[in-house]
Amino acid sequence: MNSKDINIKNRRANFDYAISDIFTAGIVLTGTEIKSIRQGKASLVDTFCYINNGEVWIKNMYIAEYFYGTYNNHAERRDRKLLLNKKEIAKLEKNGKDAGFTIVPMRLFINDRGLAKLVIGIGRGKKEYDKRQSIKEREDKRNMARMFEKR
Repeated sequence: MNSKDINIKNRRANFDYAISDIFTAGIVLTGTEIKSIRQGKASLVDTFCYINNGEVWIKNMYIAEYFYGTYNNHAERRDRKLLLNKKEIAKLEKNGKDAGFTIVPMRLFINDRGLAKLVIGIGRGKKEYDKRQSIKEREDKRNMARMFEKR
């Protein structure tokens, strides 16, 4: 697997949240963490971001221990700092304080320069009827695709 092919998604993000703004952030990682991500051994399930002292952090992100790592191996679910500029952090802080809004990690990927990047969005939690609407739209798209395939 090529490290540029790494594209780890949080599939629940678009289902559980209505995403309004999207940002791409760098992540502060150790050596064994980036090696595990390049092997595709990471997950964004049950992760969220928070702001502490003007810094954005991701909590509960899973990165498997590196197989060839020694005693220097990393903790699998430690808090990791995200790298954004001050304007982006201010916007996240402003929107994150509003009731019902949260900062949701959506996608983890390796960019052209070999750096790990995380796409985060400001999301508002969907109600049950909104989720049913999302399911209906997804099924309609699937049915339309099937109809065009038969032709």
